[in-house]
Amino acid sequence: MLRKIIEIDEEKCTGCGLCIPDCPEGALQIIDGKARLISDLFCDGLGACVGACPEGAMHVVEREAPPYNEEIVMENIIKAGPNTIKAHLEHLLDHGEHDLYAEAVAVLKKKNLPVPEISENVGKMACGCPGSHTRAISRENPEEPLSSVKQKSELRQWPVQLHLINPQARYLDNADILLAADCTPFAYANFHQRFIKGKIAITLCPKLDQGMEDYLDKLLTIFKTHDIKSVTVVHMEVPCCTGIVLLAERAIRESGKNIILKEYTISVDGEII
Repeated sequence: MLRKIIEIDEEKCTGCGLCIPDCPEGALQIIDGKARLISDLFCDGLGACVGACPEGAMHVVEREAPPYNEEIVMENIIKAGPNTIKAHLEHLLDHGEHDLYAEAVAVLKKKNLPVPEISENVGKMACGCPGSHTRAISRENPEEPLSSVKQKSELRQWPVQLHLINPQARYLDNADILLAADCTPFAYANFHQRFIKGKIAITLCPKLDQGMEDYLDKLLTIFKTHDIKSVTVVHMEVPCCTGIVLLAERAIRESGKNIILKEYTISVDGEII
């Protein structure tokens, strides 16, 4: 039958394994240093693993494949334990697959296994990525007047988006670089003073931006061409955002330079974790 299924670009895949936890169905394994789809029967084609890949090596395509089999998948899921069972059920609901969810629950009941309690927020996502959860964040004292102290910008250069950065720019000489996920300045209120001050700010999104290999090449050029004192990576707590850390680590390693790397994680609530 013609259906949606995951396709992996082997040339882009580095075998980092970040896609594995996002596939509770067990359709993916690292074999010979590459992520492999081990069975079409296990892949539901919903693409939860796509956002976890920092290299953009995973895509959902439509091709001939055997029908996805929830009963077979559940046999593997059950062996993996309660946490994996819950993750799988939430995954189905997040994508609106209520029929498959009902099949999975039926298998659990048939085997006299408990059905995990699912949060009421599950199933209200825009897609399969945890970073896309719709969420309201309550703040205390919303009517509190703004401070009369004027905050100044600490930005030292323009542009800031990695696609637009000139890797030969003189401002990169002897620089402390801030490599920040696009969402972090919005989540963390004191971003300028805490992170941008004294640094060259570079932003990117490992989930939505295209051309992660281009990003790697550009960072390599920057690191090789200039004496970089340090790289500070700031990313959100969602899984797909950790791709920035992997990108920075790989660029530093391949540059052959001894560059200090610091990492900070920002929660959706706006706190440093």
